Amino acid sequence: MINKWNFLSPAPELSSVQEEMARELGINPVLSQLLLQRKITTIEEAKKFFRPQLQDLHDPFLMKEMDKAVERLNLAMGRKEKILVYGDYDVDGTTSVAVVYKFLRNFYSNLDFYIPDRTDEGYGVSYKGIDFAWENDFKLIIVLDCGIKAVEKIDYAKRKGVDFIICDHHKPDDVLPDACAILDPKRPDETYPYTHLSACGVGFKFMQAFAISNGIDLSLLYQLLDLVAVSIAADIVPITGENRILAFHGLKMLNNNACIGLKSIIDMCGMSEKEITLSDIVFKIGPRLNASGRVQSGRESVELLISKDLTFAREKSESINLQNEKRKELDKNITEEANVLLENLNNMADRKSIVIYNDRWHKGVIGIVASRLTELYYKPAVVLTLSNGLATGSARSIQGFDVYKAIEHCRDLLENFGGHPFAAGLSMKEENVEAFSKRFEAFVAENIQPNQLVPHMDVDATINFSDITPKFFRILKQFSPFGPENQKPVFCTRRVYDYGTSRLVGKDQEHLKLELIDSNSESIMNGIAFGMYGHNDYIKNLNPFDICYTIEENTYGGNVSIQLLIKDIKPSEE
Repeated sequence: MINKWNFLSPAPELSSVQEEMARELGINPVLSQLLLQRKITTIEEAKKFFRPQLQDLHDPFLMKEMDKAVERLNLAMGRKEKILVYGDYDVDGTTSVAVVYKFLRNFYSNLDFYIPDRTDEGYGVSYKGIDFAWENDFKLIIVLDCGIKAVEKIDYAKRKGVDFIICDHHKPDDVLPDACAILDPKRPDETYPYTHLSACGVGFKFMQAFAISNGIDLSLLYQLLDLVAVSIAADIVPITGENRILAFHGLKMLNNNACIGLKSIIDMCGMSEKEITLSDIVFKIGPRLNASGRVQSGRESVELLISKDLTFAREKSESINLQNEKRKELDKNITEEANVLLENLNNMADRKSIVIYNDRWHKGVIGIVASRLTELYYKPAVVLTLSNGLATGSARSIQGFDVYKAIEHCRDLLENFGGHPFAAGLSMKEENVEAFSKRFEAFVAENIQPNQLVPHMDVDATINFSDITPKFFRILKQFSPFGPENQKPVFCTRRVYDYGTSRLVGKDQEHLKLELIDSNSESIMNGIAFGMYGHNDYIKNLNPFDICYTIEENTYGGNVSIQLLIKDIKPSEE
């Protein structure tokens, strides 16, 4: 059971705005409340929210140094210089490389791409990658999803006559690299209107600016939005502003006209007959694309994503799927080992964080293991292994706690670090692991709030079953795509009862298939509660209970119906 339900409500002073928006838009006041919770307070904002338009994307030249980036790219193409598109090995990095490479190859052939090896080179710009560029006469590197902290490496490249354009979205240090241009919406001196782009989004804006400067029809660039949507979902960036526009149109492309590489992955996942959502990308498409970089080489993912040959794409998809199976086995084994380690720690119950190290663990899956530990223990977690002589690892956080700040507090113990409030990467000398663990724990203990350590669920509104009309659901679907800062709305209905036909289902009778009525109407709602078999006796005895749920569309035998996906069940209070 989730320990706490956190009921959201708009500020009292906005109640008149809620009523006015409901009246003007002709919608249920519950839906206008959902808009206010998403900081949408005017009719114009609501119309743009419900109808995301590509014409509302910001002018890319508003981004600092965009003019320099375009000028250097145009110069390189004019001189017929060799250009290397370089990116990180995760989904955001490989989709970034695919977007820039695929768009530029329409106009230019002296082009190649490079993905560093996770084990051999590690995260970010590598000396090996620079040497590859220099030895093969590349004069310009466009680096995506990394590079913002590569001060010494870019100085090294400059001495070898190799220029850099950086397209990153990570927080920079005080000193910026000496690159030809740095495109990063998180630069402290940046005034660009939207700061939450994925790295692929930054690469897209670069190509948008390049197209505008050269009079290229933007519809050609928009054909790559399926890749941008995959990056937005996989990198867990907010689904607001430009990200919402890009994700909305990218999902349309993914569902109707996906590139050959993504289509082959979709077929591999068995999703060719369903409407793909951002959640499907997070849990099915993203892990497969990530698997090649985790287990073998991220280059395989790019080769798949830029492929023009269906047979080749299918072969690559099968290879990547096999690597994903191997990744799952590694992930399972290491998670089990990590749990044994933690169970044997004497002070685990008192600690506010997790830091564990094993020099034998596979570097490619420790980020996933950190996520699993965070979910299981509901504490910020850092998982480390040995790579290239350094203790290297990944951090994951819980809702509301900035793990990047906690790591930054320990920066003098680190060789390298970077990331976001919810996820980060780091490396340190082996002898610093114990000191890091103590200081990280001390920072977390001092700064985390007690309520942040309690699993909770945000509930958007309390409604009756009679509110769930076809019109209500039709408008609710227009709140998609769902993701961070625009999560699928969670509703609560109080004092519901079994209609008399609810039952246990599943191979081990572990799920509840529900038919429910509430105490305020005669509406009957179907629902499914996965893994909640423990409530069956209470429900079958016709006791009243409260439910939290999302509203889903269920397709079965060609029929479409509304179904509640139950998130939690609690006995009703008298």
